[in-house]
Amino acid sequence: MQRYNILWADDEIDLLKPHILFLEKKGYDITPVNSGSDAIELCEKKTFDIVFLDENMPGMSGLESLSEIKNLRPNMPVVMITKNEEEHIMEEAIGAKIADYLIKPLNPNQILLSVKKILDNRRLITERTNLNYQQEFRNIAMTVQDHLDHEEWADVYKKLVYWELEIEDTDNDSMEEVLLMQKEEANTQFCKFIMDDYADWLNDPESSKPLLSHQVMKKKVFPLLGEEPVFFIVIDNLRYDQWKIIEPIVAQYFNVESEESYYSLLPTTTAYARNAIFSGLLPTEMEKKHPDLWVGEDSEDGKNNNEDKFLEKQIRRNNLDIKFTYHKIKNTGQGKNFSDQINNLMANDLNVAVYNFVDMLSHARTDVAMIRELAPDEGAYRSLTKSWFEHSALLEAIKKLSDKKVKVVITTDHGTTRVKKPFKIIGDRNVNSNLRYKQGKNLGYDLKNVMTVTDPAKYFLPKLNVSTSYAFAIEDNFFAYPNNFNYYVNYFKDTFQHGGVSMEEMIIPFVLLRSKNV
Repeated sequence: MQRYNILWADDEIDLLKPHILFLEKKGYDITPVNSGSDAIELCEKKTFDIVFLDENMPGMSGLESLSEIKNLRPNMPVVMITKNEEEHIMEEAIGAKIADYLIKPLNPNQILLSVKKILDNRRLITERTNLNYQQEFRNIAMTVQDHLDHEEWADVYKKLVYWELEIEDTDNDSMEEVLLMQKEEANTQFCKFIMDDYADWLNDPESSKPLLSHQVMKKKVFPLLGEEPVFFIVIDNLRYDQWKIIEPIVAQYFNVESEESYYSLLPTTTAYARNAIFSGLLPTEMEKKHPDLWVGEDSEDGKNNNEDKFLEKQIRRNNLDIKFTYHKIKNTGQGKNFSDQINNLMANDLNVAVYNFVDMLSHARTDVAMIRELAPDEGAYRSLTKSWFEHSALLEAIKKLSDKKVKVVITTDHGTTRVKKPFKIIGDRNVNSNLRYKQGKNLGYDLKNVMTVTDPAKYFLPKLNVSTSYAFAIEDNFFAYPNNFNYYVNYFKDTFQHGGVSMEEMIIPFVLLRSKNV
């Protein structure tokens, strides 16, 4: 076991001998001094693992000594010890970035707890996390073999994300590979579930079904309309794990009143899933009722240019007499403009904002070598998302909204999955380019490990001709053409894609926020 060196400065250090002996028996080496100046002198010469500093010493006070020590060794943890319980002293010490604050008379176990919390925190958390996951592993493994419903699958996915984030926050990744294998097995079973049940969700009124993309506005957003303005924020491509990474930042300004999940429609893309949110319709219903707004696979036009018009028609269809705005935010300038308008937007019943950054990040990670280097794995990809959010115009908007009497919803249209296994498919020149689903006629592929839709009407999916079919990649597969196979494998393997069937793409967050300040 590693021995730590502790510097302890107190003008009554001799009276603390029992505590020093106690710590030494626990494996710590203690260097005692009688004054703050002596402590500073020693800190100039060497680094200690921790410094105990009495606040009330003659000559140089503890706070003055703390300032000097922090100048010398900014990252060295200092514990302030005092008899004085005055609030301003606590605040000064905390402001100087102390590691802990102890009140005399001291208890040996109180001191030991402080030391362990500072010096052994990471090790203890790692050991406990790995042990807890080992105990949970069996429960999850048994659960995914059962015949689960949509709510139970959402719970399984959330548990896996929880453990993924917990293990990521430890110093030992020994459980990471085990968790990865468990996620893969869970996704295998989840894809079987979707292949068995998805069509029933759309066709059988009696089936147990989750909330789907086209029902989000009517069932979750419109009921929120009332005295307070509703801000409906859609962050494109935001997976559940990415939400959990930014949640602590949001929670500084808002209370999370509810955190639910819903299921994205297939294909899990903007053209289908996000247009379904704003239109309140399934894809073939959009195509039939609004041919002027629907953009099919055979068109080169942008697939999400009519969201505001879809939303307007859905509002009218639901007989809502409301004022609403729609904002698509693709860059910092547009984000700042939205944030600057918030005072004026308070006059509306509903304000919708679509932020495209996370979607652009996933595409940039595919196309830009530097982004791939910055985000080589899931953890780094989450970290980039967090870094963007911390410095984004969206966070500025959230800060401004936190001072107002509003309801805020944060959600997304679909997630992404990290693809690893190429899957050969053959199609003509009219087949769409998405790597996770294909639409066309005479598609050729091995039926194994693909969700095949030969009757698009049953899935409310448009078809360009009589023989149109759909093929959805499942788990972590992606489609590649045999005549350019090696290129596809080298270029797209380990990139984040969407359009197919996986927990990451389909089970997505819907979060309602209430301001803390109003």
